[in-house]
Amino acid sequence: MDSLLQSIGDWIKQGLIDAIMGSFAGMFDAINNQVGAVASQVGQTPEAMSPGVFSMIRTLSETVILPIAGMILTFVLCYELIQMVIDRNNMHDFETWIFFRWIFKTFCATYILTHTFDIVMSVFALAQNVVNQSAGLLSGSLEIGNAIALDALRAQLEAMDVWGVIGLWMQVSIVSMCIAAMSICVFVVAYGRMVEIYLTVSIAPIPLATMVNREVGGVGQNYLKALFALGFQGFLIMVCIAIYSVLIQGIATADNIHTAIYGCAGFTTLLCFTLFRSASISKAIFGSH
Repeated sequence: MDSLLQSIGDWIKQGLIDAIMGSFAGMFDAINNQVGAVASQVGQTPEAMSPGVFSMIRTLSETVILPIAGMILTFVLCYELIQMVIDRNNMHDFETWIFFRWIFKTFCATYILTHTFDIVMSVFALAQNVVNQSAGLLSGSLEIGNAIALDALRAQLEAMDVWGVIGLWMQVSIVSMCIAAMSICVFVVAYGRMVEIYLTVSIAPIPLATMVNREVGGVGQNYLKALFALGFQGFLIMVCIAIYSVLIQGIATADNIHTAIYGCAGFTTLLCFTLFRSASISKAIFGSH
């Protein structure tokens, strides 16, 4: 009877060990696949990410938003001319050169408005060039391998009794579910940034229509700051991923399996936190509000 119970216990133990090792592999596969998808996604321009969505956004902007921006620009230019006249002591110090100045401003404002998407895309092209160059420099560390020495961990599991293996299996299962949830958070941050870019680009003509006036031009200036912040947020995301990959590989030498499990969970939580913070950090750097 004792030998039968021992055999059953060994069979349960081996099954749990296989389940634990499978959970480790699945746990790393889920987060690695999501991190790899983010690394490739942030290296794409809005046009390359989803040509269909970008075409729709551009059509809406040019057919719906641009006429409104044209009316705003007309008001801004009229207000600018009135300001120029009043600034010269209510025309007591009138000089004709102010009209040439106003014409030049009108030309610049019209050019900016008619080339809105070229200006916006040039900002993202600059940011994506930085992101792609950083991806090339960090390519070695972005390939996050299996940071846990699986053979060593299996040996530790073999040395434990069946109840210890059961307890560890419950811990691994809970941590695996948490990491799966966090991999979804990583997905939300990456694709949420791209949706935010599309929303920001769609309304681009209106803030750019205010650029030539010193009083309301702050709207356009802040809009450009927001564009740079969104673009370079991709660079910060790449840095977060690179830091995570280095940290996660640092637990490969962990002698204690519990340290390995909670180390993986802790570093993945840290990755999620830093990714969510990347937007506010980028906006703070560029002074966007």
